[in-house]
Amino acid sequence: MKFEFDDSQDLVKKVKELIHEGNVRRIVIKNDQGQTVIEIPVTIGIVGAIAAPVLAAVGAVGALAGKWTIEVDKRDDPETPAG
Repeated sequence: MKFEFDDSQDLVKKVKELIHEGNVRRIVIKNDQGQTVIEIPVTIGIVGAIAAPVLAAVGAVGALAGKWTIEVDKRDDPETPAG
């Protein structure tokens, strides 16, 4: 699942929603060149006090100019067969 953002506030808002969703394994934020800028492994314990610094880091990344893409790995996604 992918989302694209131009605005840092929208980026932070979406990451916050994804963290609280509960079925997300990993959130990867990439710049407009497709380079990974931040990768967030999401565990059940990340909500609460641990989420605040993560969201602050996402906000700092989002403040930089450019487009941002969020790639999301969910727990209920079917695994892709090898081959």
